[in-house]
Amino acid sequence: MQYTNLGMSDLLVSRICMGCMGFGDAQNGQHTWTVDEAHSREIIQRGLALGINFFDTAIAYQSGTSEQYLGRALRDFARREDVVVATKFLPRTNEEIAAGISGQAHIQRMLDKSLQNLRMDYVDLYIYHMWDYQTPLYDILDGLNRVVQAGKARYIGISNCFAWQLCKANALAEQEGFAKFISVQSHYNLIFREEEREMVPFCREEHIAMTPYSALAGGRLSKHPGETSRRLREDAYAQLKYGAAQDQDVPILARVAELADRRGVSMTEVSLAWLLTKVTAPVVGATKLHHVEGAAKAVDLALTAAECRWLEECYTPHPLVGVMAQNTAAAADGPHVWSTGRQTI
Repeated sequence: MQYTNLGMSDLLVSRICMGCMGFGDAQNGQHTWTVDEAHSREIIQRGLALGINFFDTAIAYQSGTSEQYLGRALRDFARREDVVVATKFLPRTNEEIAAGISGQAHIQRMLDKSLQNLRMDYVDLYIYHMWDYQTPLYDILDGLNRVVQAGKARYIGISNCFAWQLCKANALAEQEGFAKFISVQSHYNLIFREEEREMVPFCREEHIAMTPYSALAGGRLSKHPGETSRRLREDAYAQLKYGAAQDQDVPILARVAELADRRGVSMTEVSLAWLLTKVTAPVVGATKLHHVEGAAKAVDLALTAAECRWLEECYTPHPLVGVMAQNTAAAADGPHVWSTGRQTI
């Protein structure tokens, strides 16, 4: 395994981050394809043995059971100081807004619940899961800064945002002396490269770490034509993200398969090796042992510049889908609560 610092922080992370959305009680969440605690523990333990020290979960994953499974496994198989744990919080609910719960109080409550689920005193990275158009940005940044100052989160990250939103947030944080976002977790892989327009160059310029999710496109970048899996059949959200563009993606998937055969490696290794040339640490989900083993092998596969160009040249622009499509619609709807400082406008 190879390791690197997460952005400008002192967090030393493995080049593969284990995504834990696939862990959790399938009867207690939005996904039917997640694995139970016993299998989750096996996968986490195997990941640790392969050198993975970076784990990403969220309070939204299977109603918090993903956090619970991860916390119990890490407590049994690792020392807390040897792992980097990231989790995420959701925007305020309409009920919280009606009750007058502030953005600061919401973040405190969400993190306290996550720490209870994880049975930890702190998380290394606390991630703003998606942009909240109903809460002043100042309140979000103030709330995050407070949990950092309290020692409950070492650093903060953001997910599912546009480059201009990240830029706006970090500018305000710098103005107010708040903690700044050191990482961004967005949708980026070989068959969805829209982040290359603005987010990738912005993060490179600002030394912000990129830890993209859906690194294997819900399994599509690891399967030869005709292969299927329970995840491909049952993951409705991944079908939403990739179904409309599947004809555009066929030539790219064919090239991944061809290069994998030529190199004598898996499609997983080729797909992740390409992504590793672009980002700090892709978030790779695993619901079977061979998933995490293939991801770890990708770190040692060095693609040539010519191979990368060959994989890339069939790509055509894709529409924004999933959370970012919702973000686009929300940005266009208005009016919104904005904050450029202590005064909300």
